[in-house]
Parts: sequence; C-alpha cells; structure tokens
Amino acid sequence: MSKISIEEVHRFTAEDSPFGEHYGFRVEELGDGHAVIRLPMKPEHAREGGTVAGPVLFAAADYAMYVAILTQRPDAYSAVTANLNINFLRRPPARDVIADCRVMKMGKRFSFIESTLYSDGADEPVAHATGSYVLPPLPDS
Repeated sequence: MSKISIEEVHRFTAEDSPFGEHYGFRVEELGDGHAVIRLPMKPEHAREGGTVAGPVLFAAADYAMYVAILTQRPDAYSAVTANLNINFLRRPPARDVIADCRVMKMGKRFSFIESTLYSDGADEPVAHATGSYVLPPLPDS
C-alpha cells in the first residue's frame, strides 16, 4: 500500500513542481514502490513524423520514478535523480504515454528504480529506463 495518495502527489506537483504541471502528468495508480503515470499527448510533445519526442519519454520515466519513491518515502520530496538510462525500443505513435514504474531497491540514501513506457492501448513497450535517486536523510537520522 502506498504511503501517499494520488491527490497528494497531484497537489505537490501543482504547488511545488511546475515541470510536472507543464507536461500534464497524471498519476493513475499507486502501490508500495509502484506508480503508473499518464503523460497526455500534447502537440508540443510531438516530433516530425507523428511520434513522441525522446526527451518527453525521458521526462515521463523520470517523473514516474520520482512518484514511485514517494510511495515508500513520502518525506523524500527533495530526492534528486542521480542517474537515468533509457533505451528506446520502438517508435511510439503520437498518443498518451503510460509509464509503469517499480522501485527495485530503497536504501537509506539511494533508491534504484525501473520504468517501462507504453503507448496508450499498446501491449509492447516503447522504452525502458533504469535510474537511481539520491534521497534526503531519514527523518530520524
């Protein structure tokens, strides 16, 4: 079970994380170390040829990872990306992007996460990302 609600994530994004509002990210599911987010397709997310731009996919993976961390450490709002590696697997059509993300390991100072991205309605992933985040000290540290 997630330690943070979808409403809390959306409120935080609106108040303290303007890049999330810019992209229009929406959290669809939360669980313990698990998040599913939707990136609604906007004209500015497209690139020539009717596809989603790579930097937009990267942003979706990064945001999903951040949200997955918050499901286990809701106090970790100041967590920052240390590393993110993304593999683009196939050309995504110009549709919403769904990022399904899981925390692989949550440590005291680092978290390791993976995110698989899909075009809305498709079964085959369009990208796969792995990353690590630096976490703030635990409240009792």
